[in-house]
Amino acid sequence: MRISTTIFLTDETITPVRLARELEERGFGGLYLPEHTHIPVERTTPYPAGGELPPEYGRTLDPFVALGQAAAVTSRLGLGTGITLVAQHDPIDLAKQIATLDHLSGGRFTLGIGFGWNKEEAADHGVDWATRRELGRDRMALMRALWAAEPTAYKGEFGAVRASHAYPKPAGGAPRTLIGGAAGPKLFSQIAEYADGWLPIGGRGLTESVPVLRETWEKAGRDPGALQVVPYAVLPSPGKLAHYAELGVEEVVLQLPPAGEAEVLGVLDEYAQYV
Repeated sequence: MRISTTIFLTDETITPVRLARELEERGFGGLYLPEHTHIPVERTTPYPAGGELPPEYGRTLDPFVALGQAAAVTSRLGLGTGITLVAQHDPIDLAKQIATLDHLSGGRFTLGIGFGWNKEEAADHGVDWATRRELGRDRMALMRALWAAEPTAYKGEFGAVRASHAYPKPAGGAPRTLIGGAAGPKLFSQIAEYADGWLPIGGRGLTESVPVLRETWEKAGRDPGALQVVPYAVLPSPGKLAHYAELGVEEVVLQLPPAGEAEVLGVLDEYAQYV
């Protein structure tokens, strides 16, 4: 099983360069980074985990810049987002960022996307909360038109692009795309429609959820063997990882603390037993 990691990298934590080097030296599979452009001070949206919102949410580094640094000092480490709030981006700009990162890293990028929980953050980006999922789907379709081998036009409900020269291309075509979010018919239908798999945050409840997702996937005509389920932001134990393996999971993303070098490297040393 491939063991990857995720962390809220901020202006106060270990740096992307130091972390990436340490991960590759220890044999970890990948580094996934979250995204929040800003956290409005006046917010009525509750934090999904309950309680006060941790301060790292408002200090998060731009994931693409940080992953670019990580790519520059590694050669094998997988690089990913978990998650990119795709509806909050200009899709033409985002397509260029993703293609450039994947090209420069030699095809090591995984695009983890989601639809967010913070209504105020989304509103500042001009996103209508009620249609953010449909907007996200539209953004993905437009980006894939730009990543196509030949100039390809796209016109959707929310955006359009002319047939264009758009280089570089991602190294292997559209990068692996995983959708994060809670289990349910709406999410699973979207995964089956246009993604490669699921990022279940926290990795709980998979015994019940994975068979439902597989059924949805196969009904959509997708290859049964191609579905990828990647438990995300997991606190590991031998029993938990063994259970994931029984479910056919091939990659798990472990949660690192948003901390300085000493604390993060200590946790990496603990997690190394699972690599």
